[in-house]
Amino acid sequence: MSRPIRLIAIDIDGTLLDSQVQLSPANRNALLRAHEAGIEIVLGTGRRHNFALPIAESLGFDLCLISSNGAMTRSTRGELFHHDLLPRETAIQLCRHMQPYRNHMVLTFNREGMGAIVCENHEQLYSTIQRWMEKNAPYIEYISPLENALTEDPIQAMFCGPIELMERAREELTACDIAANITVHRTQYDNRNLSIVDILNAGCSKGHALERWANYRGIDRSQVMAIGDNYNDIEMLTFAGHPVIMGNASDDLKQNGWTITLHNDKSGVAAAIEEILDSSPTSVNA
Repeated sequence: MSRPIRLIAIDIDGTLLDSQVQLSPANRNALLRAHEAGIEIVLGTGRRHNFALPIAESLGFDLCLISSNGAMTRSTRGELFHHDLLPRETAIQLCRHMQPYRNHMVLTFNREGMGAIVCENHEQLYSTIQRWMEKNAPYIEYISPLENALTEDPIQAMFCGPIELMERAREELTACDIAANITVHRTQYDNRNLSIVDILNAGCSKGHALERWANYRGIDRSQVMAIGDNYNDIEMLTFAGHPVIMGNASDDLKQNGWTITLHNDKSGVAAAIEEILDSSPTSVNA
């Protein structure tokens, strides 16, 4: 490489974690080796900050965590670098426009404890994202109608459900009056017939957040590697000078000319990182 990698941005679910939602020793060791070599590690995830934080902390060193698909950027120590909230009025209009999908809708807020996550009921959500609902149970508040929860700007809105239903929801979002005021991201798991549709403020993405952080750190995009597996990683992968797509990603995402690494059950993150560490100059900060 003519210029060494100085920053590696990594998605969490389906990328850093395996299909059992576990961090492999190989991935942890590769990240530690990169950190010790002077490469900055950034985690970029659709998870909200507090839900992603235990994964970040398990790596054993401080790092930047881009959460909620780019809406929040803060350190593992809690230092806020940037947030990009969904305006309250836009969120209210969204609730009204997406009335047929309300039972699949979740709002997240920049709050501690119960009320960080709000939905109207759990029946449809439990049928599609039961594990997520159980893990986040202490933070979930049920409020009906959902508009009553919007006393402040939320971080984002989210719709979860079967792929076909969520495709219709995305079509509705594309055609709605507030389409120009929002960004719609999709995370899809074909083997589970699950699609997660995230709605954020206009222009908000992992890619924009990563670009903002790299500029702040004085790191050129040619010195950035990004590793991801899903549609919500596209902007992050497009920004990076060295994009890597996981072996478990859908076939259409493998058609973009990005480097393809191993499956997440085979520590594909470690394979990608070890390759650049073994091929880079001794001093990555040169």
